[in-house]
Amino acid sequence: MPDQISPARQAFGDIAPALATYTDDVLFGDVWKRPGLGPRDRSLITVASLVALYRHNELPFHLQFAIHNGVTRDELVELITHLAFYAGWPSASTALQIARRVFNEIEEAKDEA
Repeated sequence: MPDQISPARQAFGDIAPALATYTDDVLFGDVWKRPGLGPRDRSLITVASLVALYRHNELPFHLQFAIHNGVTRDELVELITHLAFYAGWPSASTALQIARRVFNEIEEAKDEA
C-alpha cells in the first residue's frame, strides 16, 4: 500500500526524513530481506538484542513485529526469561512489563475488530 505511512515516518519522519528513508529502504528494505535468515529468526535476534541492551523504546514495535513474523507470545516470554540470566534481571523485568502491555494491546485490538 503506497499511501500507508511507515512506522519510521510516523515516529520521526517529520524531524529526520533521511533517517526514516534509510530505515524504510536500507534496514527494512534490504537488511531484513537478506536471504541468510528469515523474518522470524531476525525478529528473535532483534528482540533479544533490544532486551539485552535495555532498548525499551524500540521493544514494543519489535515485539509486535515478531508476532507478525510468526514468533509466539510464549516464545517471546521464554526468550525474555532466558535473558534474565545473561542480560540481567532489570532488563528482563522491564521487557516483561512491556510485553504484557503489547500483548494486551493486541488482544484489545482483536476485540474491537
